[in-house]
Amino acid sequence: MAKKRTIRSIPQQRTPAREQEPAQRVQNFAEVNCGYTLEQALNEAERCLLCPEPACVAGCPVNIDIPGFIREISAKNFRGAYDIIAKSNLLAAVCGRVCPQESQCERLCVVAETLQPVAIGRLERWTGDRAITEHWTNVPYIERNGFSVGIVGSGPAGMACAADMAKAGCEVAVYEAFHQPGGVLRYGIPDFRLPNDVIDAEIGNLRKLGVRFECNTLVGRLFTIEQMIDELGHDAVFIGTGAGYPSMLGVPGESLNGVLSANELLTRCNLMRARDFPNYDTPIPLGRHVCVVGAGNTAMDAMRVCLRLGAQKVCCVYRRSEAECPARAEEVHHAKEEGIEFHWLTNPIEILGDENGKVRAMRCVRMELGEPDESGRRRPFPIAGSEVELQTEQVVFAIGTNANPIIGQTSKLRLDKRGYIEVDDNLATSMAGVFAGGDIVTGAATVIEAMGAGRRAARSIKRYLRIRDFDEPRTEAGSLFGIDLNEQNFARIRLA
Repeated sequence: MAKKRTIRSIPQQRTPAREQEPAQRVQNFAEVNCGYTLEQALNEAERCLLCPEPACVAGCPVNIDIPGFIREISAKNFRGAYDIIAKSNLLAAVCGRVCPQESQCERLCVVAETLQPVAIGRLERWTGDRAITEHWTNVPYIERNGFSVGIVGSGPAGMACAADMAKAGCEVAVYEAFHQPGGVLRYGIPDFRLPNDVIDAEIGNLRKLGVRFECNTLVGRLFTIEQMIDELGHDAVFIGTGAGYPSMLGVPGESLNGVLSANELLTRCNLMRARDFPNYDTPIPLGRHVCVVGAGNTAMDAMRVCLRLGAQKVCCVYRRSEAECPARAEEVHHAKEEGIEFHWLTNPIEILGDENGKVRAMRCVRMELGEPDESGRRRPFPIAGSEVELQTEQVVFAIGTNANPIIGQTSKLRLDKRGYIEVDDNLATSMAGVFAGGDIVTGAATVIEAMGAGRRAARSIKRYLRIRDFDEPRTEAGSLFGIDLNEQNFARIRLA
């Protein structure tokens, strides 16, 4: 019998991950975090107390059995560890890289009350990477039920919903506006954080489940949501298009040559391969001095991309202090290591141009913090007479995104006052048979939260289509000979 682990008996130090040196990595797009070796993974797995009532599971939006998969790593049953994760999450290698574990599962880790929390995300990534290397897949026996489900958007929410509906026996078609599937994973996250081959491997697992991807298909232009049901023959539709419509600040000078959104910058670099110009035909305008406005993860990605594309100086301009910065601490740390300059408590008020209409500087005002606002962060106020000019040739806005209006403009779906799709507690929209989830409902959130929404929507779609969902608990009515009492005297028929 294995000896019970205690806070004193486990390794006291969190196992560090291997990383490229800063001077080396700014010259390439290879991954910064090189992941754990086998020995490192085994050592970190020993730090888990294997709690019988684990709080960390509740912190995971898809409720992965975290102690369960870590126990299997400790037992060197690595395939078993992957199988446990795959029951809840088919994108282990993705989520292990980009999810903010420090504010989700790791925040609730019991070990964190005394020591640093168990590196759950790094162990999940290690398991996912091993699954890719060993070509492990979890393809269950699937009995087709004749239903067809259309998924709009191939990002995390769409992929999670597609996987669950394919496992339930439905024919699943995913419609993606871009020429490659992956959504924000593909266009929004650089290779040095999430390599494309990892995305390709995870999408390959969906194809093995029978999911069909239809790229270069912009729903709302080629056909509407209504037509997906009335003409394309889908019995249900899930909308997971994300919120990729960029926000701008609305200051004078935004139309100058040299101003763009982080979404455009990252899409050009990542999906359109502008980083390999001229081998690829996508150019990308880049000044020697670049200012990125914002301090979220997208801003960090944009700044670090600019360095790798050859910018001599890159700075972050953020109206609050570092304490209010929404980016992951690891991303800020990496940006600082790579030489990014940070101008905290600084807010742009005008972009200045030269005689040719190109950006030459950005006028800013210094800020001070007052009481917390509705976001819980302290509200910034300008300091009178504190204006400064930052010399720059490029301004990149990374201050958030909005819902793309195309779906709302071309369908009869009810929207909220912000333009996001309105849903009920079951993620059902105002249109029968149409469900939505992820950023298009909530606004920008994390990858794993979007996946959680996709899985919730899949459960609702199963109920709508009267498909037995074996993942749902039994009702209080009980069962007779294995048949739920609520389902007796009921049979589903389909007309030819």
